[in-house]
Amino acid sequence: MTGDRREELTRRLAAVRERIDAACVAAGREVGDVALLAVTKTVRASDVAVLLDLGLTSFGENRVQEAGAKVEAVAALRPAATPRWHLVGGLQRNKAVAATRWAERVESVDSVRLADALDVAARRTMDAGDRDGPLSVLLQLSLDGDPERGGVPRTGLGPLAEHVAGCAGLRLDGLMAVAPLGVDPDDAFAAVATAAADLRAAFPQATTLSAGMSGDLEAAIRHGSDVVRVGTALVGDRRLTSR
Repeated sequence: MTGDRREELTRRLAAVRERIDAACVAAGREVGDVALLAVTKTVRASDVAVLLDLGLTSFGENRVQEAGAKVEAVAALRPAATPRWHLVGGLQRNKAVAATRWAERVESVDSVRLADALDVAARRTMDAGDRDGPLSVLLQLSLDGDPERGGVPRTGLGPLAEHVAGCAGLRLDGLMAVAPLGVDPDDAFAAVATAAADLRAAFPQATTLSAGMSGDLEAAIRHGSDVVRVGTALVGDRRLTSR
């Protein structure tokens, strides 16, 4: 880790925080209402260590094997820190056990089959002493039906939520969504906000709305997002992982 990289991350983090605070003020919301999830996929463990030094606590990864190694590397670099790790990308069912060993939350549950795999895995890791409670999950909403981007369509959201709520190894905490490419973000996040409100009405514990990334976080905050997932604006161009 060079001094230049530390300075770059410090500057980028300050700029992202300013954007989030300004968006909260513009939306008539309290500064501090919106949490920042740093998307650190494919960046160095040393970068995560610096972001921990700068006050961030939540980090998003999307590759299970890479993330597992990074979690261990960060723990070695900052043994006193307690980062919270989220899985923000698609997950293959056969990697559910590995994911539940390090992930505090999975933000991309979009099928009953994946929910069942995570439920079994979470209960197994709790029994083994590798977890101290159920796995937090967000349901991923699809606005465009693109299977490459994942997500459950709006019509399937209620049945999936009902199923997840009945899984002893899982805790239904809310909704995640990505605005489709080529769609006005305000239109997309207005639809997401409606779906999130319906989900909360049926499942009051599902209070989290994770929406908005580097390019559209202001629109997401206008429509009620309380977690924004920021990668590029925070860490710059993706870098090869190294310790």
